[in-house]
Amino acid sequence: MSIRLSRFPVAAVPLLLAACQARSSATPRDARAYVPQTRHITVTTVPLLVKEQQTVLPFLKEDFAKGGILDGKEVYAFSPSTITVVEGDTVRFTLINPEDDDHSFVLPDFAVALPPQKSTDTTYVARRAGIFPFVCAVQSHLPMMSGQLVVLSAAAMTGTGDANRTPAQAK
Repeated sequence: MSIRLSRFPVAAVPLLLAACQARSSATPRDARAYVPQTRHITVTTVPLLVKEQQTVLPFLKEDFAKGGILDGKEVYAFSPSTITVVEGDTVRFTLINPEDDDHSFVLPDFAVALPPQKSTDTTYVARRAGIFPFVCAVQSHLPMMSGQLVVLSAAAMTGTGDANRTPAQAK
């Protein structure tokens, strides 16, 4: 009795072997790694409601007056106020303060003074994933002058890890 091992013609065997070898040498999806990048980001301090605008916006006189809603405060912002990078990225910040007030740019592990009418270049490495608040540490600019640095996980960028798995796949 003879046993037939394959229904494929003998000529097709090299093609099947080549296809199997190509598939096994391909880089599996989980083996790809995110390559950190250097990102250039410009952040500017922006006055929204400040004492100097009282002549243009007369309602501000009452707001900035003693006992007014903005007494002792000024409303500044960072533009942009949300910055998104990936874990491991190097961020080359250009921080611009076109105003005559002092400001600062403060993350939980990083602080830069922003002198009036100056541009400041600095570098920050996003070491871990998460959402990190940044603020101006000048007391009269808080809590309005704030933003967030969103650091995405490198695994989420490559499709590896639990970030892209369904709950059933993660078990």
